[in-house]
Amino acid sequence: SLNSWTTLCLPEVMDQRNHSRVTEFVLVGLSTSWELQILFFVLFILIYLAIVLGNLLIVLTVILEPLLHTPMYMMLSNLSVFDICLATYVTPKMIIDFLAELKTISFEGCMAQIFLLHVFVGGEMVLLVAMAYDRYVAICNPLHYTTIMSLNKYIGLLVASWVIGILHSLSQLAFTINLPFCGPNVVDSYYCDFTLVIKLACTDTYVPEILMLLDSGLIGVISFLLVLISYTVILVTVQHHSSAGTVKARATLTAHITVVILFFGPCIFIYIWPFSSFPVDKVISVFSTIFAPILNPIIYTLRNKEVKTAMQKVKTQHVSVRQIFQLTPVLT
Repeated sequence: SLNSWTTLCLPEVMDQRNHSRVTEFVLVGLSTSWELQILFFVLFILIYLAIVLGNLLIVLTVILEPLLHTPMYMMLSNLSVFDICLATYVTPKMIIDFLAELKTISFEGCMAQIFLLHVFVGGEMVLLVAMAYDRYVAICNPLHYTTIMSLNKYIGLLVASWVIGILHSLSQLAFTINLPFCGPNVVDSYYCDFTLVIKLACTDTYVPEILMLLDSGLIGVISFLLVLISYTVILVTVQHHSSAGTVKARATLTAHITVVILFFGPCIFIYIWPFSSFPVDKVISVFSTIFAPILNPIIYTLRNKEVKTAMQKVKTQHVSVRQIFQLTPVLT
């Protein structure tokens, strides 16, 4: 009979449904208005180009100018690398999606975004701590700076930023990748993150949520406190001096503190209430993943005379070399 068939087959059907796995996610995006999406398409293309070109300019300037081959500026160039990566992992996909009626991303692509996000964010947090430590040594122990901030120390700090970022990201991915996703598959954002995707899991996610909060909170809070302590000690030290070097140190500190606040601020807000949705969440996400990476070249180039002088020198040398190559065929 029909009833007996249903009794026998329903558990099997439900079992297949429970074990079905989402193969792609649908991204809501920033807006459903076609006019706004076209506007965002043009705007974010310009912003992304500015991020890449601005940060590449810093990297090339530091590489080509020997006077900038110091730990501070080498860390600044690595910060630019992190910013390029942070913008690139999500922005091109978002720009393309502005022209798509249905914005989708594969399950593997979604997991890749989660992994890359936490690699670059975690790594940049550690690098900002290293930069704060570098300024602490330079200002509070200037006579021993070259000894303390040796090449080996600089390489160790740089490697640590990448290693900690990767380990942090792997721990986040471990919480997510094995969760059962059987639908729905709509992510209320323009990219994938742990706090957004875990809501779609077909199981109780209380334990993974707590573990993720502890993991992200640990690296974020420890990094922020170390930076805060370092700059507090530096500011106290600087207050007792009135030389021209102190004015320069204050200018440098102002730039560093601005970057730290603008970087850590959105991250702290997002992870204070990681599993609650607020209307401002998308704005903060756009700021942290797209606008924050452009602040590095703006702040460090407009406020740092050494970097601006080095850029002008590199530009002059580049023009001179190009003129020589243009004249070579005539001379031969």
